[in-house]
Amino acid sequence: MNREREWIDISVPLSTGMVHYPGDSVVQIEHEQDIARGDVATVSRVCLSAHSGTHVDAPLHFCEKGRAIDQCPFDAITGRARVIQIRDDESIKPSELETSGIKPGDILLFKTRNSRLWSDESFNRNYVYLSTAAALLLAQKKVRTIGIDYLSIGGFEGNEVEAHRILLEASIWIIEGLNLSSAPPGVYEFVCLPLRIAGGEAAPARAIIRPLSRVPRS
Repeated sequence: MNREREWIDISVPLSTGMVHYPGDSVVQIEHEQDIARGDVATVSRVCLSAHSGTHVDAPLHFCEKGRAIDQCPFDAITGRARVIQIRDDESIKPSELETSGIKPGDILLFKTRNSRLWSDESFNRNYVYLSTAAALLLAQKKVRTIGIDYLSIGGFEGNEVEAHRILLEASIWIIEGLNLSSAPPGVYEFVCLPLRIAGGEAAPARAIIRPLSRVPRS
């Protein structure tokens, strides 16, 4: 068996003009040199926000003295992770999390209807976000890392700042911009490596998972 086929890529490809959070830089990728144009090699120029596509937020994003992305511990972005199905169409609430058996140190990836939004050409402001009450619960539970399948953990023009601060001040690392459409709820081997940007508050990342077991659907 080719074990490579078992890996599921849950990151979003970076491409010119892709969906981005309002106010962030538009992703631009161009060939400054191109073999097809007669150059000896192909060389690309990439311009983007650190929060483009799939990316990891470090505490420094909202905490002045928080750790930077190049200080991210490997046990926050690799290891055992759980994909949890969220059925609420508005937000992630404590009522759905309290039955999930969350433990300290968990890496939790929330699968919502957001994963279907990646086919949209423009940013969708009506995405599922983490409620403030749920953020407080996760901080109390002392989870290690959480991920969500759109470009922000907080609600657009809502609790975005509050949700980020609650999590990051609790030293919970945040992964945004996942695509979990091909990942059934369950337990996975998880790898998510952000670029090592010195002093950065965030960085684009490649995220992959491999099934360890399946959580029965309710």
